[in-house]
Amino acid sequence: MSRPTETDPIGQRAAADDRPSRKHARIADIRRHGQPPGLKDRRNEEHWAGRLYMRSLSPYAAWVSLRLGFSPNQLTYLMMLSGIAAGVAVSLPFGGTGHLWTALGGAVLIQIYLLLDCVDGEVARYLRQTSVAGVFLDRIGHYLSEVSLLIGLGFAAQGGWTTGGYVELGMIAALGAALIKAETDNVVVARAKSGLPADPSGGDRALRPRSTRIALARQAASMLRFHRIIGAVELSLLIVVAAAIDVVAGAETPVATRVLAVAVAAVALLQTLLHLVSILASRRLK
Repeated sequence: MSRPTETDPIGQRAAADDRPSRKHARIADIRRHGQPPGLKDRRNEEHWAGRLYMRSLSPYAAWVSLRLGFSPNQLTYLMMLSGIAAGVAVSLPFGGTGHLWTALGGAVLIQIYLLLDCVDGEVARYLRQTSVAGVFLDRIGHYLSEVSLLIGLGFAAQGGWTTGGYVELGMIAALGAALIKAETDNVVVARAKSGLPADPSGGDRALRPRSTRIALARQAASMLRFHRIIGAVELSLLIVVAAAIDVVAGAETPVATRVLAVAVAAVALLQTLLHLVSILASRRLK
């Protein structure tokens, strides 16, 4: 029997049947194709909240997204909007209990941001529409969301949409968070420009600093996990806690939120330096 050609109706029907179906997608199919083995174990890629609960919820949101006709990139754009909206919500100049409600609104929007961050990739893998552009947009979305939330915290600590030292601290923290991500991403850029594969040989060993002292310092910092307070999920929850403390204390100025803003800025600056030293001392640039 001759092989069906591209113009053969039988061949066209077979190709069409082989394409993933939005209409007939099942949750089990989305889990199988959208969450391949090892997805939850990706080092420095999969968030603890994703492993803990969001990857259990995301296939249902992906199923709805497929039925509604969303493309992976459209979902990534929605992820960006959710992250930016969270920063705006946190910054809204409401005093008293209103400050707590805006903080809660920001935390909810960050959870939506995290959900969409899972869903866009799952839809892309299910539809077999993964792309370089999608990865690029995903990275930009992370930059924008974390920067927006940190700047929003600065305005919240200042007490409104006015200029002041706490706004500047928020911007400093935002710059630090962006630089940390840029340091990580530029390892791949540097290796690509040098004709090397994106991931260095040696696996986790390549991430370890060659200096024993620096390696121990890195391990200690990793165990303390203080760097996590500038991450969007953790920071959104800390902002809620700080706002609740301010409301209970009944102070005229958001003292707890200001303390958080100072701590976040300090951690961002320190982590920017430590992360740079860790990369330079490792085998990732070799």
